[in-house]
Amino acid sequence: MGLEEKLPAGFVLTTLENVVGYMRKASIWPATFGLACCAIEMMAVGTPDYDIARFGMERFSATPRQADLMIVAGRVSNKMAPVVRQVYDQMPNPKWVISMGVCASSGGMFNNYAIVQGVDHIIPVDIYLPGCPPRPEMLLNAIIELHDQIQNSKLGVNRVAAARAAEEAALRATPTHLMPPTHDHGALTATPGKNLLA
Repeated sequence: MGLEEKLPAGFVLTTLENVVGYMRKASIWPATFGLACCAIEMMAVGTPDYDIARFGMERFSATPRQADLMIVAGRVSNKMAPVVRQVYDQMPNPKWVISMGVCASSGGMFNNYAIVQGVDHIIPVDIYLPGCPPRPEMLLNAIIELHDQIQNSKLGVNRVAAARAAEEAALRATPTHLMPPTHDHGALTATPGKNLLA
């Protein structure tokens, strides 16, 4: 019993933001940026088993100037960090980033001087995808989540206000190294074993 039933056939009621969001989410071209083992899983998404073509994303762009999504798949070394930033800067706006795998998201098991401890130190990240390496199904789920973000994103002045609110919330957040521990390791005691060197 809404307004839609009173209109003649062929009319659709929506907002400009919804139409633009739908068009953007249905026309994303990812940039290839595979850095380690996660890249194999990213490549698997293009095979017929997982079929990324159903999202209109089968064309992985070899040039950043024709891509709107960067999938950072794998660990980022300090030597590669300026290249990641340069490729990101060359992508046209609007652009989005998926951090694929625990190494891209937080440095993973490589907690040393050579690996960037999270690609978000270099570029802004929209979706963090955990796993070592994440399965292709997980990447498809991250893409669907990104589609939902793009569909519901604001335009113009509303977009600027939403970005400022998100940045202020991020600045107010407590850094993880200052958070209290979630569990106590003091209760764990190792049983002494046999000394093999004696």
